[in-house]
Amino acid sequence: MSFDSLTSISSASLYLAFILYLIAILPFGFAIRSKKKTATTLALSLTVFGFVAQLNYFVLRWIASGHAPVSNLYEFMTFFGLMLVGGFFLVYYLYRQVVIGLFLMPIAILIIAYGSMFSKEITPLIPALQSNWLTIHVITVAIASAILSLSFVTGLIYLIKQVDHNKKGASTFFLEFVLYQLIVVLGFVTISGIFGFLHYNASYQFVNQQGNQETYQYSLPAIVTPNNALPIDDSGEELKGKFSGLVQIPVIFDAAKLNTLIWSYFIGSILYILIRLFSRKSISKLLQPLTQKVNLTLMDEISYRVIVIGFPLFALGGLFFAMIWAHLAWSRFWGWDPKEVWALITFLFYTAFLHLRINRGWDGERTAWLAIIGFGTIMFNQIFVNLVIAGLHSYA
Repeated sequence: MSFDSLTSISSASLYLAFILYLIAILPFGFAIRSKKKTATTLALSLTVFGFVAQLNYFVLRWIASGHAPVSNLYEFMTFFGLMLVGGFFLVYYLYRQVVIGLFLMPIAILIIAYGSMFSKEITPLIPALQSNWLTIHVITVAIASAILSLSFVTGLIYLIKQVDHNKKGASTFFLEFVLYQLIVVLGFVTISGIFGFLHYNASYQFVNQQGNQETYQYSLPAIVTPNNALPIDDSGEELKGKFSGLVQIPVIFDAAKLNTLIWSYFIGSILYILIRLFSRKSISKLLQPLTQKVNLTLMDEISYRVIVIGFPLFALGGLFFAMIWAHLAWSRFWGWDPKEVWALITFLFYTAFLHLRINRGWDGERTAWLAIIGFGTIMFNQIFVNLVIAGLHSYA
């Protein structure tokens, strides 16, 4: 089979998986209210077919590229979404909690959609990525992160049911803030999809930290650009008189990716305001009826169990395997690169989580909040550090 055929079928498989996951949300919603097994069976069947389709995408892309498809943000995030759904199957097999599927599927869809907004092009690996240890490191990190992220889902369910939404306070504010962040991701997908459909593209040339000429490609209209950046055309000639952004920032930041982040919050905020205006309720209060039958003790137990599984995997992939790869790629085990620092922060956070849970007896609402913060550290590392802070992992 030709390269074009493999990539075409691979992309179609991912699109099919996305559609099946999206459709599965409806029967999951019916399943939590119905005593019959029909809705549950349909929801699980759609999710299984979607998982198989996404697995087919992963395998075919691996064959087409000749290496594990986890070398850029598109590939990593789609694989992360795949592992998140796979983790749900494990949790459902053990605990039979359909409500987890209802809340997990929209998050998995957002993750896949988010990743799909980035370049899907298959390119040769740079020298630093041409190592089997990279594959082992990244795949282990993705699996571990997905398992740890299951605690975010169960923690979120716990809080939506437990928090008194009629009483203003820190809990209601921060719970709503977490849900707002998910709307921001939807905002990113929306605005990126619109300008992608319009084939918008702009280029800005500037002098980077090393004193070399560098060009940023913008897929959204420029709000922020690097210091002294000049708009250029496809041939590299300056476009005099063309808009060069509202604000110029130091080159230590990736202005093109920060620009995307700003747009995401802008559009996400508009979507959030519209939801509030039409529903006249907070999002957390809108979702609370879906958690009426939730067993809080069981949700708390699941959160703890998945972290017990995910934590050693993350330590293995995010630190141990990463250091082996770093030594092969850059001749040093540790270099305080932003990505490395945040992997360490994530590891230390979950170390503290387990200490507080096991030795201090923390459980219930406190550990639900910790699970959500832990997910925040994972996503900050995968999104903000990748998108905004320049470093050795910026290629991702």
